[in-house]
Amino acid sequence: MLKVARWTVLTLLAAAVIALAFSVGFVVNETNGRGSQPAGPAEAGLSSNEKVDFKTLNQILDILTKEYVDPGRLDDRALYEAAINGLLKSLSDTGTFYVDPDTYRINVLPSSGTFEGIGATVSQRGGEIVIVAPMKGTPAEAAGIRSGDVILAVDGESTQGWTVDQAVLKIRGPTGTSVTLTIRHPDQTTEDITIVRDEIRVESVSTTPPGGALKDKDGNAVTDIAYVRISEFTGRTEEELSPVLRDVSEGGYKGLVLDLRGNPGGLLDATVGVADMFLDHGIILVEVSRSGDERVFNASRGGEAVDVPLVVLVDQFSASGAEVLSAAIQENGRGILLGQKTFGKGTVNTARPLSDGGALFVSIARWLTPDRVQIDGVGIHPDIEVALSDEDIDQRRDTQLLQAIDLLRSQAVIPKPTPVGAGVP
Repeated sequence: MLKVARWTVLTLLAAAVIALAFSVGFVVNETNGRGSQPAGPAEAGLSSNEKVDFKTLNQILDILTKEYVDPGRLDDRALYEAAINGLLKSLSDTGTFYVDPDTYRINVLPSSGTFEGIGATVSQRGGEIVIVAPMKGTPAEAAGIRSGDVILAVDGESTQGWTVDQAVLKIRGPTGTSVTLTIRHPDQTTEDITIVRDEIRVESVSTTPPGGALKDKDGNAVTDIAYVRISEFTGRTEEELSPVLRDVSEGGYKGLVLDLRGNPGGLLDATVGVADMFLDHGIILVEVSRSGDERVFNASRGGEAVDVPLVVLVDQFSASGAEVLSAAIQENGRGILLGQKTFGKGTVNTARPLSDGGALFVSIARWLTPDRVQIDGVGIHPDIEVALSDEDIDQRRDTQLLQAIDLLRSQAVIPKPTPVGAGVP
């Protein structure tokens, strides 16, 4: 699997970004109207006879401070954060986590398409934080970070038990500051690599596939099929994508390959806006709150590419916004999904500032597909399952892209758009 991941990220994700703060989830900016006051027992869903006295935690800290045999190991801040993280870990929800004050002061919502950091994509595999790919021309690439590297520690702090979100928040930082990563390379050697952070500019839309010009299985240049890759959904994605799709619609192409492999998600508004460019009708997604209330996002009439035959490429790294867009295209009969089952992350997260200067990022809603199928923990199954074989990997042969080209040229399996969920408010 690691071998597959190394090749995938090397050739398919080279233009990706270290991600939004939620590399596998949507982000919402909002406040709860109550400042940093914690929810009471009733708000937390506890009945009056099930109240938990959290004063016990302070008693434990007091006893440890006065009696623990090795006082040098006691650090109030570390104990405090361990208690918080232990509480949140019980939820088994990677979208809900605590951010310490120092980290929270860093801008974690790069909706403009730029951010300050090292310039690398990270993922989580087997409980470890793994480098998906360094971006070209970034500090990460210059420092020797490679696809498949495992991050063992950040500034001496072990990454064991970290989520991807926590890793991103720790690694990112202001331009000119440095971060030291303890790296285990694929050959099992380890080293400390110190990287000076810089401003990273991210182009979320590209028209050149991994490895260069678009070619068919015989190695011939492909001029009748268009290719567009969206690496993530930022505040600039719609602006970048719109003229590209107009050129595709007016260029007489037989079809379009939309590459969402490795796309970790991003901003909700951008995702909905992109979906609306491809859909002339139908539901894009359904948001369901904790109380069961639904908010339905519908496509509007017209769009830059509502008639172009479409094949969408997805893989196990496609998450959140990529899954919402994929499901909207699939369930509205707009195009064919080809590749591998997606990641399975479909929650919306919001930051709640806390009295210590940190913040609690909490999942407040879930996303459903147009057919009201839950994405979170499930993922989206492609219409055509195509995995990369060991031979494909060794030969650097993108069989998923090659098959997408064949499908569009044949036109045999490209369905006409049909509405889903008609009449649903």
